[in-house]
Amino acid sequence: MNSDVLSPEKNNTPQAADGPPVRLAVVGLHFGRHIVMDELSKEEVRKSCTLVTVCDLDAVRANEVAAAVGVKASTDLDAVLAAPDIEAVALYTPPVGRAALIRKIIRAGKDVMTTKPFELDAQAALKVLEEAREMGRVVHLNSPAPMLPGDLRQVEMWREKYQLGRPIACHREAYASYREKADGSWYDDPQLCPVAPIFRLGIYLINDMIQLLGEPEAVQVMHSRIFTGRPTPDNAQLLIRFKNGVIGSVFASFCVDDGQFYSNSMVLKYERGTILRNMEPFAYGEANSRTHMSVVAKTGKEQTVIERAEPANMSGGYQWREFHRAVRTGPLLNATTPEQIVMGIRVIGAMSRAEHSGREELI
Repeated sequence: MNSDVLSPEKNNTPQAADGPPVRLAVVGLHFGRHIVMDELSKEEVRKSCTLVTVCDLDAVRANEVAAAVGVKASTDLDAVLAAPDIEAVALYTPPVGRAALIRKIIRAGKDVMTTKPFELDAQAALKVLEEAREMGRVVHLNSPAPMLPGDLRQVEMWREKYQLGRPIACHREAYASYREKADGSWYDDPQLCPVAPIFRLGIYLINDMIQLLGEPEAVQVMHSRIFTGRPTPDNAQLLIRFKNGVIGSVFASFCVDDGQFYSNSMVLKYERGTILRNMEPFAYGEANSRTHMSVVAKTGKEQTVIERAEPANMSGGYQWREFHRAVRTGPLLNATTPEQIVMGIRVIGAMSRAEHSGREELI
């Protein structure tokens, strides 16, 4: 059924320097509502993408979101893909089976922006990303992003500048305060949402660590249920051993509110130095929109050097400008590869096995 509701489109979108904004449909409005209301309304984003249609199986939800921003609404993905005025799809459906939807979209001649977690099936994910590469179609995610974000570039710059040596260990944290109830959604299913806090919050941190530290080898996991009404956990820690010997850990929780929620903090240890990210507190509620970093390094003169930075373009953000550039001019040089993207999915697969076995699981 097609329940298109014609509404006036916003035609005052700013023009990007290297071509008009990409004409975009957002599909999946449970989470996609946030993308429509918050992300795509930003002035700098509107230079890269202009929203023309929203689509969801729930007609009430689709019409409500469409009316709020003045675009078309649809419940029919096939109709969206057949529309000649739509160049790309921002896909925000649940992760299971998303690779098949992406295949359908790219075969319809549209490019794709989507979100983490990209897929649960690593092989399906790799196949569709390879197909997109062969077709010259663009598939971008917010994590891992197509290009190394500012905070991770800062890590690489300091590593080289201060000759920090080999990485040794990395601890990451992300948390918030939820008191959720079971609702029958995929969040309630441990097969679809393994080690829920890690899968929902910690995937950003896993992808960052892979980009910085290389190929993972094995995982262990521990989790608990403290406040949640869901059958899935709300408090968890993941250990990752990398092939180069680095030990990584990710703590993710829905149980903590100290004002630093979604802070994405990090302690990264090298042979000759330590890099810290968001280890000093922000004002309440600011930690998810800002970042401060510091490096502590030993010099050849047996002195300690401390340098601080506040890079923009944090990991986990959507690189809309890069998406626009890739759609208009072709694949980006030195972009994140399908193989790198799939490494994070393989970690999640091993984590899911470890959740049930209680043992270390090889990736």
